[in-house]
Amino acid sequence: MPELIRRPFVFLRHGQSTSNLNRRIAGQRDVPLTAQGEREARQAARLLGDVAWPLIVASPLERARRTAELATGRAPHCLIGGLKERHWGEHEEHPIPETMPYLLSPEGGESWADFVTRIVATLNALLVEHETPLIVGHSGLIRVIRYLDSGSPEGPRTDNAVPQWVAPYGTRGWEIRPLRESDVAHLPRLSTTT
Repeated sequence: MPELIRRPFVFLRHGQSTSNLNRRIAGQRDVPLTAQGEREARQAARLLGDVAWPLIVASPLERARRTAELATGRAPHCLIGGLKERHWGEHEEHPIPETMPYLLSPEGGESWADFVTRIVATLNALLVEHETPLIVGHSGLIRVIRYLDSGSPEGPRTDNAVPQWVAPYGTRGWEIRPLRESDVAHLPRLSTTT
């Protein structure tokens, strides 16, 4: 199993997308936010907007890029293809099943092992360079962290546009929970940097 650098980061899943609304698997399809998704992203700005993030990165898919802009009031520093959602192959645009086949390889899509390797390599490249970056992406990223923590990607879907604190604990564990202001209190605020 690949190893993730043990440094904390803030993760923001995109706001509600048209595929979320219709309960369909978007995968790497480039679907937009709904009006509710835009509102959710703006609400995240209450916690994220005035932080002078050392790095704001997002998946290049519109739903993540737009969420980053609305939640921080500025464009991400960069868009990173390695943060895209898993390619679900033949399952994309199909209804979300009761039980997702996370560990199986979808026909024409990305295997679980390849997805984990991609996400970990992408995160490691960011974490080695930056302390407490803001990463805006997709629910699959949190499933990878869960897998690294517990050996299983199963668990509740990450809420749309609710900032998450992702931090190492113990020698191998990972904590995933809603962000608190105290988690980013060490970062400067925009009002003090201008």
